[in-house]
Amino acid sequence: MEQVVIIGSGPAGYTAAIYAARAGYAPTVIAGSVTAGGNLINTTEVENFPGFPEGILGPELMERMANQAARFGAKLVSDDAVEVSLTGAVKQIKTLGGQHFEAAAVIAATGSSYKELGLESEKRLAGRGVSYCATCDGFFFRGKELIVVGGGDSAIEEAVFLTKFASKVTVVHRRGELRASRIMAERALAHPQIEFAWHSVVEDIHGDSAVGGVTLRDLRSDQLNRLDAHGVFVAIGHTPNSDLFKDQLALDRDGYIIVDGPSAPDEPGNAQHQATSQPGVFACGDVVDRTYRQAITAAGSGAQAALDAQDYLEELAADAAIAAATV
Repeated sequence: MEQVVIIGSGPAGYTAAIYAARAGYAPTVIAGSVTAGGNLINTTEVENFPGFPEGILGPELMERMANQAARFGAKLVSDDAVEVSLTGAVKQIKTLGGQHFEAAAVIAATGSSYKELGLESEKRLAGRGVSYCATCDGFFFRGKELIVVGGGDSAIEEAVFLTKFASKVTVVHRRGELRASRIMAERALAHPQIEFAWHSVVEDIHGDSAVGGVTLRDLRSDQLNRLDAHGVFVAIGHTPNSDLFKDQLALDRDGYIIVDGPSAPDEPGNAQHQATSQPGVFACGDVVDRTYRQAITAAGSGAQAALDAQDYLEELAADAAIAAATV
């Protein structure tokens, strides 16, 4: 039986693996068959992760984290968890590839997925001009006019990146100002290739076999306007990847795993901030975080989850030792 199994990778999962491995628990990381590294695999330059003053590519950062975890004894499994049973002392995890794991402690680090606009035309044209990853698909739109939907850091990062290829990028945002961080917003607002459609939403995406344009609806006047475009990049947020844990762990109304969070216990060391509703199960990263969703905050919560799991396992060992001594 494994002492610790970590489901998911990315900054949270890999950091949890580094901490658990250095503590001597040789964790198994079910990293995902095609999603290992989480959303940072689809990110270009990461400029705000400490220790990289010149920035680092998202895939390279994830590869370094994975190698660091493996160096300390973590076992990385390229498979997807599809079924879990988390009640009782022994946790059960089954994978798509038919593997079966038992563990005393489990750390959920399954991250989040991109939100969609919910349009029929969006689904029909997905992969034919509708994309959720500028890094993956930007190269195919050289000299084209593009739309980016959203107003946060992710959307603005996508827009700035796409200017390397596009002739023009129009950012469509339902508000009158960006939600992005100041430095990102200033960069986009000053960029000669980026324009803005404020107080607007995408009503429809046009095209048969490829995107040919969009219809925007002005939220103030309800007026419809059509824009020519050859690509639509959707960056409007994320949905927690918590379906695996339904009926197993307590989730909030939006599907985020509920954890104890920071507290002020009477005696220091009693709190387990990343503990879930199930003893021995901890969660970290974007699957619990609806607010920050940054690589560094995910990594921090991954460290906390591993330390909490360590405390839990040490308590189990102490209880077993007491029980053995009384026999």
